[in-house]
Amino acid sequence: MLDRRRLIQGAAMLSLAPLSGLSAQERRTLSIVTGGTGGVYYPLGGGLANMLAKHVPGWQATSEVTGGSVDNLKLIGARKADIGFTMADASLDAAKGEDKFKGSPVPNRALAVLYPNRMHVVTVDGTGIATMKDLKGKRVSTGSPGSATEVMGFRLLEAAGIDKDKDIKRERLGVAESTNALKDRKIDAYLWVGGLPTAAVTDLAATPGVKIRMVDHAEHVDAMNAKWGDLYSKGAIPAGTYPGQDKDNPNADVWNILVVHEGMPEDVAYRITKVIFENTAEWATVHAEARSVALPNQKRENSPVPFHPGAVRYFAERGVKLGS
Repeated sequence: MLDRRRLIQGAAMLSLAPLSGLSAQERRTLSIVTGGTGGVYYPLGGGLANMLAKHVPGWQATSEVTGGSVDNLKLIGARKADIGFTMADASLDAAKGEDKFKGSPVPNRALAVLYPNRMHVVTVDGTGIATMKDLKGKRVSTGSPGSATEVMGFRLLEAAGIDKDKDIKRERLGVAESTNALKDRKIDAYLWVGGLPTAAVTDLAATPGVKIRMVDHAEHVDAMNAKWGDLYSKGAIPAGTYPGQDKDNPNADVWNILVVHEGMPEDVAYRITKVIFENTAEWATVHAEARSVALPNQKRENSPVPFHPGAVRYFAERGVKLGS
């Protein structure tokens, strides 16, 4: 059962009374699906809801907590949500009807390439885990059901030579729940794919008596791409991103994108895209990752699904060439 708790953003639910002269066509309520409360999608979704209501007369927007990318794409496919945050690999699976979308393709289109999501392999002192191989025999959370963390996590484990069903004692927890379980030593490590910094990981690292350890894994990116296509890249979570993190953590990255159903009216997609790119400084007051949402990153190679025609129109007005 999806967590469908709807978080109504205060500024998003602006009264329509002063807009009584608007036509019904100009009034619109949009649903934005995000992720868990400990991640980055969640605050960015609330911020986007507020911006749409503030900058487009007659619009309202709500932001919802979900399991993450997979859930979001399924909700968009069912036309139960309008805008969704997702990782690029999940959007491609959805478009092709593969993996968690087998037999049920979702015709999703990109509005914006957002920021790179960073794979975190998180543990603490005392677990005996220093490398990916050390995860064997351990209790490991691979992300909540319905999340792209789970999708990418399974691919990383496989590339590292770890059988997700035989080699680890697997839990399926969101990042906030994983953090609490690791604090209580109910698990030994967890996987999480998110922006920097992720609030739940910061919470773990700042816990008195806890020394966080980030497991390096960038050497497995080539094997991931050999099987799944060029979706992943080698990156690093810089030293000091989290309290007590004393060195860079070479890792696997994947782009986040904002998607909608291909059937969204062009003008609606255009307005959403315009609000995003003309108010990124405002968005960044909610979370710093919004600073990465930039016109130079809007490239075909950064999104495995086509851009929506409404987004293409906005980018053309700004002189952005998406490429072939």
